[in-house]
Amino acid sequence: MPYTVVFSAMDNGDASATDATTAKEALAIIDALQRSHEEIIFIRSPHEGEIGVEMLRVLAKEEEEELPMAMGQ
Repeated sequence: MPYTVVFSAMDNGDASATDATTAKEALAIIDALQRSHEEIIFIRSPHEGEIGVEMLRVLAKEEEEELPMAMGQ
């Protein structure tokens, strides 16, 4: 499921966005942004709407659990 992470730089406040194809990828992007002191404004997915980081973690765990089943089909 695709995700869009919208964030802003602490120094200028301009909003930017980046896309991820999985929740796990979105979490990696968020981790990198937070290490760079970027502010996460929101995360959006077509199926879930706007979500927070904690919900994204839940979705990443669900994706991880579903992956072995999808590969076994």
